[in-house]
Amino acid sequence: MQSLHRPKLQPAVNDGDHRQGPDDAPVTLVEYGDYQCPYCGQAHPIVRALQQRLGKRLRLVFRNFPLSEIHPHALHAAEAAESVNAHAGAAAFWEMHHTLFTHQQALDDSQLGHYAKAAGGDATLTVADVAAGAFEDKVRADFMSGVHSGVNGTPTFFINGARFEGNWTDIEEFAAALEAAGA
Repeated sequence: MQSLHRPKLQPAVNDGDHRQGPDDAPVTLVEYGDYQCPYCGQAHPIVRALQQRLGKRLRLVFRNFPLSEIHPHALHAAEAAESVNAHAGAAAFWEMHHTLFTHQQALDDSQLGHYAKAAGGDATLTVADVAAGAFEDKVRADFMSGVHSGVNGTPTFFINGARFEGNWTDIEEFAAALEAAGA
């Protein structure tokens, strides 16, 4: 009989990650996501509702996993979010993150600067950074951490370092798994 094991997060959450919520929260939810993926778009309001429900007991971490072969705007959207983070900080990153998921159907390069400005970033810098591939290495590092963690699609979630194999579309099941991890 073959032993079953859930893939583990590689590397562990660190200062290079986008984090929202207390670092000492009993539950850390890591999402590997793609801004153009319709399933990630479906997961976004669920994750936000879970953040509301668990409050300070939950730390959310987002890592980029753009599936560029099927989502042609995903890489640039991720790079634009990284640019906003670098130039305007974490609060602006999370606003950009939300905006990108809210506007999944309009992620072409011509829109990214507008979204950056609306999120509190600098449209000109963001457009220049995307054109230069200034944050491609950061996005690639996130992607490779996903590969090393066994991610093969988006969204993929890890709860306290272990892959969540349940049904993320069922908010009650997802919440129960998070609650159990923090017990």
